[in-house]
Amino acid sequence: MRSPHPPLPERSAELRRRFAEEARSGRPDLATLCLLVGAVADGTLDEAGIDAAQIELDALAGRLPYRPGTPRAWASALRELLGERCGFHGTPGDYRHLESSLLHEVLRRRRGLPILLSVVWLEVARRAGAPVYGVGLPGHFVVGLGETGATAEPDTRGGAARERQVLVDPFDGGRVLTGADTELLVAGATGAPLDPSMLAPADPLNVVLRVLNNIRAWAEARPERSDVALWALDLSLLLPSRPAELRYERARLLVRRGDFLDGADELEAYAEVVAAVDGPAAERIRDEARAARALLN
Repeated sequence: MRSPHPPLPERSAELRRRFAEEARSGRPDLATLCLLVGAVADGTLDEAGIDAAQIELDALAGRLPYRPGTPRAWASALRELLGERCGFHGTPGDYRHLESSLLHEVLRRRRGLPILLSVVWLEVARRAGAPVYGVGLPGHFVVGLGETGATAEPDTRGGAARERQVLVDPFDGGRVLTGADTELLVAGATGAPLDPSMLAPADPLNVVLRVLNNIRAWAEARPERSDVALWALDLSLLLPSRPAELRYERARLLVRRGDFLDGADELEAYAEVVAAVDGPAAERIRDEARAARALLN
């Protein structure tokens, strides 16, 4: 499978402008942001393709039963439609492909990473009126349905415990996760027990940053695709809230790509920021900048 390549510079600049504008809007749209990431990655994704992806999400939502009821009923309806009838799921092999992190390709292939499959579940369920949100467990993204931060409460009418929240795993075709399943996912990723804070709803911008982190991880394993790491960093830096260390990472990437002058300039600019809190660290970064400039000789 041939990995996508970015569009021409003028198109790329326009897409980045729109990405920044959407990210800074009052209510950033997750699907739009993910599709703009896809367009920056894949020069074949034009405006018609972006519109077609949004239309497909609308069409999938229209195929769900009308407000099926409880969180578990929503989960069952989504699993039947997306996981069983449409075949959306993931496999370990999907981690090898950049397409697995691009929403338009996930819609086309019905395959992807957990977080992109979760975006499909989220966007389809949201359009259908479900009480849905993303849950960014360490190492594995899933989807919550029902009340946030809740599990179950006793049924005051004397019945069994009434579920107020259900977690589903789109990577596994929408399988409903038990409490033990969730604990195992967290323990497998961190070696630590599940903390209730891990079940908090994921902000759309944090979801997009995590998507971009996955893309950078894919590129880091493929030095010949440092161009992908660079545009993923550039998009991450357009988000209104992101780790300051990304500037340092971008500067070092420029140096590795042979852009010694710009890399050194960015290292020095980052050193000025760091100097306010950690003088020795700032000096080490300035040493990196001097070493980069020496490579010009």
